[in-house]
Order: sequence, then C-alpha cells, then structure tokens
Amino acid sequence: MHIVSQAGRVAALLLPVRAPEDLEYLVKESEIVTGRPGRTFVIAGADRLAYRLQWHPLGFQVERLDSRGRALHVQQLLLFEFLDHPLLEALHAGQLFTAPIEFDSPRG
Repeated sequence: MHIVSQAGRVAALLLPVRAPEDLEYLVKESEIVTGRPGRTFVIAGADRLAYRLQWHPLGFQVERLDSRGRALHVQQLLLFEFLDHPLLEALHAGQLFTAPIEFDSPRG
C-alpha cells in the first residue's frame, strides 16, 4: 500500500497493521531479523506521527519519535494501559502502518 502525502508524492511503501495481536509479532519479527530493539510504526494522518515499540513480557515500551528517529518521549505501559494509547486508536481506524522488513539475501 502506498501512502500519498497531500502534495501528491508517494511517501513510502508501508504495510497496514490490521489487528492488535499483530503488534507483538511485528515487533518480535523486526528484533529477530535486524538485531535491533523494537519496530517503528507510523500513524498515517496529517502529522505522520512515528513511534517505536519494544515488546516486554508485561507490556510495551513506547517511544514517540521525531523526524530523525530520535525518541522525544518514552513510556513503559502495561498491556491494559496500552489499550488506551493513540497507536491502538489509529489501528482501529485503519491508520497504523509499518515498513516491511528488508531481509539480507544470502551471498554466494
């Protein structure tokens, strides 16, 4: 799916996040494949807010990111607290996306 900015340019090729239970899988997939903690998600609104989620057994660490990918604000949320987070509101509205993971091809 392409997200098109108001200027008409294609901003990025992003994957929609369809269900709350997909978040844990997507975060863990990214951590395993890239070796880096968390995964970045984007709310596809006028501001294109970006967040990095890291999975923890009791909930999520949620980082609100600036345009350079630096954390502006960090929250440790239990699962029941995360249910009220704007990321879940965006997900239910069909506005939560993440970039696909780029797998390195084997070199021969």
